[in-house]
Amino acid sequence: MTPEADQAQNPARQKCTECGLVNAGDDVVCRRCGSSLDEQHPVAAQVHTEFSAESNPNKRSLLKRLTWIVAATVIGLLICYLSLLMTSDGLQPDQREAVQKAIAVLAQHGFNREAFILKHLTVFRGTDSWWNRYIGHRDAYAATNFPFEVVTLYPEFFTVPVDDTERASVLLHESNHLMGGGEEAALGYAWRNKRQLGWTLDKYKQTRIWNATEQLTRAEFPYMFKCGSDSQSDCF
Repeated sequence: MTPEADQAQNPARQKCTECGLVNAGDDVVCRRCGSSLDEQHPVAAQVHTEFSAESNPNKRSLLKRLTWIVAATVIGLLICYLSLLMTSDGLQPDQREAVQKAIAVLAQHGFNREAFILKHLTVFRGTDSWWNRYIGHRDAYAATNFPFEVVTLYPEFFTVPVDDTERASVLLHESNHLMGGGEEAALGYAWRNKRQLGWTLDKYKQTRIWNATEQLTRAEFPYMFKCGSDSQSDCF
């Protein structure tokens, strides 16, 4: 009988772990040493196991590379985050107090998610970091570095708003940036929710922040100003 024919008749041959003899698939004990083969695995299964073991190093190598990539990314982000803090100054005590009051206004009017992010996840700075200086920015009351959750508050944030509610309206705008929204999204979000905040026309129509925000919003979202008898009034 040829080896091929023998293998066809006995496809699941068994190798004795005691003496190494390869026995037939239907053998119960080893033909050489008499050891029981009940617990032995077929040669084919052993070959498959060895093949799987040989392929594992490649899988481990891929996992190792992915781990290094993730670790390098995290370290890079951490270094960038620390550099933003190291190249900027924090707020003064009176400025921190003003920020906390504005955040409290947001919480009082139902903006709990925004208040939580601003209070617990955001780092406020009083001067520009290297990144803000590099990219520059137009005249603003604040600037946000997403996804690092760093908000820079400029002197105008503390001097131009007439009260804590107006400062809260600025933080409401910035909270949208902290959640990944762009400038258009933040502008529209703050304007649509101004009544809930208590930042309304009858109380703030003469303030600089109201006028500037209305002009920007009207230019960006003209459909928001198509209401009223003249079809040009604010719909929100």
